[in-house]
Amino acid sequence: MDLKFKKGRDLLRCMTYGALPVVLLLLASGLRAQQQAAATSPGATQVHEFSLAQAIDYASKNSAYVKNALLDYQIQVQSNRATTSQALPQVTGNLGVTDYLQIPTTLIPGEFIGQPGTYIPVKFGLQWNSTGGITLQQVIFDGQVFVGLQARRASLDFYRKRQEVTEQMIRANINKIYYQLLISKWQMDQIDANIASQDSLLHSYTEMFKNGFAEQLDVDKANVQLANLQTQKIQTQFSITNGYMGLKVLMGMPVQDSLRLTDSLTYDMVRDAVLSDNYKYADRKDYQLLQINRELNDYNIKRYKKEYLPTAKLNANYSQNQYVNKFDLGAKNTWFPSTYVGVAVNIPIFDGFYKDANIKQARLQRMQTENDMDSLKIRIDNDVKVAQIRFTSALATLDFQKKNMDLAHKVYDQTRKKFEQGLGSNTEITQAFADEQTAQANYFNALYEAIAARVDYLNAIGKL
Repeated sequence: MDLKFKKGRDLLRCMTYGALPVVLLLLASGLRAQQQAAATSPGATQVHEFSLAQAIDYASKNSAYVKNALLDYQIQVQSNRATTSQALPQVTGNLGVTDYLQIPTTLIPGEFIGQPGTYIPVKFGLQWNSTGGITLQQVIFDGQVFVGLQARRASLDFYRKRQEVTEQMIRANINKIYYQLLISKWQMDQIDANIASQDSLLHSYTEMFKNGFAEQLDVDKANVQLANLQTQKIQTQFSITNGYMGLKVLMGMPVQDSLRLTDSLTYDMVRDAVLSDNYKYADRKDYQLLQINRELNDYNIKRYKKEYLPTAKLNANYSQNQYVNKFDLGAKNTWFPSTYVGVAVNIPIFDGFYKDANIKQARLQRMQTENDMDSLKIRIDNDVKVAQIRFTSALATLDFQKKNMDLAHKVYDQTRKKFEQGLGSNTEITQAFADEQTAQANYFNALYEAIAARVDYLNAIGKL
């Protein structure tokens, strides 16, 4: 049985250091091509309305990464069946026909026929020899086979845990994209409200210009601001469309399908995570995977140690043999039975230290796994600490930006009222509007940063 520890360990390192999220980001970066493909498709074939949990569940069934991880598990199931077969009876049948075009000649001493000192050529046998039989082999004792049987559960656990690690990474990315799209909805609503407000302001400028209370420059500035808002709306809508395309790619959903998000997001939801230093390494899927890999290392060491023990196999055979000068399988009294039962014992004596080298190599591989576990513990501690600091900072920034956005909106309202009453200038209202736009953008950025930090924290402690 080949447990393929090195290959599994290298793959684990790749996943632990975040190779899969990088791949997912690369996929998202190719969304323009996906969007063009969707534009040429005949239309949406299916409409999906998903909560976050439903989106994650869909990805667990349709993502190519998860599918391949599940296939790895099923491949290992079949590999275990192959290991089990080594402990079961092996039955084979055989048929054969031999035509001795020239029957072998044997020399016998001439003394047998009164001609001492000579050798007489004699042909023994008949021209046609036919045989048919069945052979049974059964392992009585083979230490490597028995260890392979013991390791079946652990090998399945290893590939199952690899699947869970893959699902965990996809879950974290779906969380971020899903909530980013919800925030984008808020942002789009805010842009629409700003457009409506600016359109109203433009109407006021136009009326004031007609009555001689404003200049054409004031109307032009309002038109520029309105055009900027409309451009911002187009760009935001483009980003939202790309976000949906990226989410579909991540979930394994056809790009021509329609997707609508049903969950809602509130300010309080972002703040509901409780920071704690009481976390366990074993809650992380990648750490659990290393634990199973270490167990497989132990089985590998045990397997090589068993090579020093003798092996024993039972062999049994029954056959019928025919000898005739003229080919005729149905000829009577020409078939003769043969049966034997035996036990073969193989005792290892010296192999040039081959087994010793295998054992030491397996022990070194186990040491590598231990080092990977120690390294992962350090990274987990770092991930948790960094996520805690980032989340705490993000919440503080979010609170500040929310207050700042509310204040900027209040200043803009008051400035506009003063302007409409003829007590304010065009410069003041333009500046107040620009300040409100900046405050809104900062708030939405802080909101996403807080959500991303929350997802990273929950992911770091293995509770996402």
